[in-house]
Amino acid sequence: MTEKDFLRITTYAAVFGLVGGITFGGVNFAANKLTANSSIESTAAPDDEEEKQAKVSQTSSSAGSSSGVSQVAEEVLPSIVAIDVQIQENVSDIFGRTYEQKGSGSGSGFIVAQDEDNLYIATNNHVVADATEVSVKFNDEKVVNATVKGTDSDADLAIVQIPLSDISTETMESIKVANLGDSDDVKVGEQAIAIGNALGYGTSVTVGYISAKEREVASEDVTMKLLQTDAAINPGNSGGALVDVEGKVIGINSAKYSDEQVEGMGFAIPISTAVPIINDIIEAQQVSEDEAAYLGIKGSDVPEEYAQYYNMPEGIYVGEVSEDSPAQKAGLLTGDIIVSFNGREATTMAGLQEKLGRCKAGDKVKMTVKRLDNGEYKDVELAVTLGRKKDAEPAETQEPRGNNGGFGYEN
Repeated sequence: MTEKDFLRITTYAAVFGLVGGITFGGVNFAANKLTANSSIESTAAPDDEEEKQAKVSQTSSSAGSSSGVSQVAEEVLPSIVAIDVQIQENVSDIFGRTYEQKGSGSGSGFIVAQDEDNLYIATNNHVVADATEVSVKFNDEKVVNATVKGTDSDADLAIVQIPLSDISTETMESIKVANLGDSDDVKVGEQAIAIGNALGYGTSVTVGYISAKEREVASEDVTMKLLQTDAAINPGNSGGALVDVEGKVIGINSAKYSDEQVEGMGFAIPISTAVPIINDIIEAQQVSEDEAAYLGIKGSDVPEEYAQYYNMPEGIYVGEVSEDSPAQKAGLLTGDIIVSFNGREATTMAGLQEKLGRCKAGDKVKMTVKRLDNGEYKDVELAVTLGRKKDAEPAETQEPRGNNGGFGYEN
């Protein structure tokens, strides 16, 4: 196995808003086995087919532009990039022996910002997750090495960064920052154009319409509200742009619904949801080891199937609160379920780690938890002053709970 394939899992239901099982791990090294006729799959390309501070802002959309698709594509393509990644993972053979193996995968991205030193490219977290090497191919076919500036796995977003000094003058003249729209203004039935690195072959353009808004789609770890479109979204399109008839980005292509009886059900992260998170990542302060923040909990993920079975909210179940930790001082209790951290949704330990990693010791943050009160979970708002990680006692790693993908350790 030298290529990345998609993990597909069975949908839970397709009633009223689509609630399905979705995997945003499209660059995993695994045999591409369909677990059921119906599935939602990520759109990162499988390997065997791969070929001064910036700030993101939006502008209002205006439906009804008469611009042709070719004109829109010409306007948008300079902002679109292909992303190739290399990953090294541990695999086991039939005899139980473990060894390291390299693999690769492809996805898409688009340029969202530029400052005096760097170019910033938005993509999906599942495109670059665990990548040891990242390269970006621009619209002029030039390839440049890149680094991952930051990620938010809860939102399936990532920012890839390239120093301007690594980009030739010719390439800089041929590319541009994408024009971002406002997905809140988008109406069902408006035309939508998906642009990205489909199948890893290079940039392609497909056309359709906005089929629905705020479709609730569930992955193994998180549930997201996405735009639905019938514009063809294929493997390799992950992280690419969904644009309106004015060439404004209204979504970030992420997944599609795969079924023998279903066609034209693709999903994109609304750009209005993505922009604040993208800005958080771009503007994230550099945190030294001495300044690393500490919360002081041990917890496990509560995925959708567990939440439904045990009638619990989705989020991070707090299994232990360390004594005299910032979490304890703020009033966090064992049994609380964390759903928001520092103003952003936090439903997995991995996502909480990423957000905590962008904070410094001494930062004051807001945290929302669900707390059981007389048989009912109620929202509780907590104000936390983060501690210094190096001052905390080393934490012991806990065993995962069942096969839910969650894990417990101290943050």
